[in-house]
Amino acid sequence: MRGAVLYAPGDVRVEDRPDPAIVEPTDAIIRLTATCVCGSDLWPYRGVDKPDGPMPMGHEYVGVVEEVGSQVRTIRPGQFVVGSFWACDNTCEICRAGYQCACVQRVLMGTIGTQSQLARVPLADGTLVATPGLPDADLVPSLLAASDVLGTGWFAAVAAAAGPGKTVAVVGDGAVGLCGVLAARQLGAERIIAMSRHAPRQELARRFGATDIVAERGDDGVAVIKELTNGLGAHSVLEAVGTQESMTQAIRSTRPGGHVGFVGVTHDVALPGEELFDSLVHLHGGPAPVRRYLPDLIDLIYRRAIDPGKVFDLTLPLEQAAEGYAAMDERRAIKVLLQP
Repeated sequence: MRGAVLYAPGDVRVEDRPDPAIVEPTDAIIRLTATCVCGSDLWPYRGVDKPDGPMPMGHEYVGVVEEVGSQVRTIRPGQFVVGSFWACDNTCEICRAGYQCACVQRVLMGTIGTQSQLARVPLADGTLVATPGLPDADLVPSLLAASDVLGTGWFAAVAAAAGPGKTVAVVGDGAVGLCGVLAARQLGAERIIAMSRHAPRQELARRFGATDIVAERGDDGVAVIKELTNGLGAHSVLEAVGTQESMTQAIRSTRPGGHVGFVGVTHDVALPGEELFDSLVHLHGGPAPVRRYLPDLIDLIYRRAIDPGKVFDLTLPLEQAAEGYAAMDERRAIKVLLQP
């Protein structure tokens, strides 16, 4: 099969990779209908995370099941499925508590690589959710978004206690942040402030439900949030970047007693204990338990209540994955969909 491999920072190649095979009796093999480049893929692409030799890329995926292991009971060949970036059994005590991203048997799909034509999915019964039949082609991008960025944005909104009567601020205007805007709107937030200085992203944020746009960053951005909230700060703040500046901005934009949901993959973030102590802010986040939300998200997508696939503003064949990485790295694209 063909698949994307990162050899070194800035060096993505699409090449022949071994076809996947059933390794464990709980595995499934899927033929991907669509995959994509994630903002977190840019960390190794930029050299911030050091790749340890050639590494397969990709952890977001939708497609049709081709084969299942002997112990797979609920997933069948021919089904169209959506999975999350963590494979999980969905039965352990941690999974049952709603944190499938910390499943005792979890497998990170990025170690397998799903920017490819085929993929092995471990723990298929727990990881994969079948759709109600083969989806219409125009629903595929939204279902792909559910595999990571939509579920991650949704977790950020839930972790930040977004809901009716709340003012929500979103730090980060990538696909996750934009999906966080959409999630906050679906959860009933009264006011949603999207922090963005890029016109196309501002426009999409408004389409997803943002009521206000703030272009300022850092302490200037905090000051504007305070001004918009009678000096108090937002009830709920979603952090979707993962840098020191974005985390500090998120905490300082939150009112006492408010909540920060942080889902940006953190790099060199340190939290000053005294400031955090004095802030009276709740912090919750981490890698999103996307599997928790998949059934409801698929239902919303199928009912056409939401259209998160709009975050894909560039579609390329898999063979042009390198161009997709470059486009996202240079902020010429919000998120790139790859067609195997």
